[in-house]
Amino acid sequence: MSLNIHLGNISNLLFEKELDCQNIFLETPIISDETLEKIRSIDYHDLQSKTISAYYKVDLNPGNLKKALDRLCRYVDDAIDDGYKLIIISDRYIDSSHAPIPSLLSSSCIHNHLIRTGNRGKVGLIVETGDSWEVHHFATLLSFGVNAINPYIALRTIRKLRESNSSSKLKKLKKLTSNYFNAINNGLLKIFSKIGISTLKSYQGSQLFEIIGLDKKTVDQYFTSTIS
Repeated sequence: MSLNIHLGNISNLLFEKELDCQNIFLETPIISDETLEKIRSIDYHDLQSKTISAYYKVDLNPGNLKKALDRLCRYVDDAIDDGYKLIIISDRYIDSSHAPIPSLLSSSCIHNHLIRTGNRGKVGLIVETGDSWEVHHFATLLSFGVNAINPYIALRTIRKLRESNSSSKLKKLKKLTSNYFNAINNGLLKIFSKIGISTLKSYQGSQLFEIIGLDKKTVDQYFTSTIS
């Protein structure tokens, strides 16, 4: 079984080109803050990343969330037109008048939008999110099109708990973080095995989950073709 994933332009598998090799190989889709920063700063030929903030304005005006999702899709389209191969959707930089768009909603919205425009294979989709910390959260994000996930709040929580505890019996931060990643990866592999899938590449974008409580219009627009 494998959690390997490639980030970048997947292109047409039937007509290989030299530029198809310009992508990033990851052994696991759950990445650390350090790995994310390496991806964010990469500048190798045509392989570059673009960070787009996923937020909406909080006030009494209706429709702000929908407008924000529409804007998010436009920004992603512009980034693709500008030649970016790696799109980072982030909810890290939020002020008091804005709220983060739930990562599953923003990522699925972008994923399905790019499928409709025929551009999904051109980019790798990375989520920098604070609302994902357990196996089910990561499983749904991967199922709805995400290629890699940086759970920065979960990692920061581990660091804070380690710093606040001076016990010599507690393992070092590096080991605690490694244990967390291993637990998530093993949980994902267990989910794959239960549904008869052996690789992340077969699972990613499958939309195998069922939706409860959303109307048909919302599902068709943002979680297209998902059972509800």
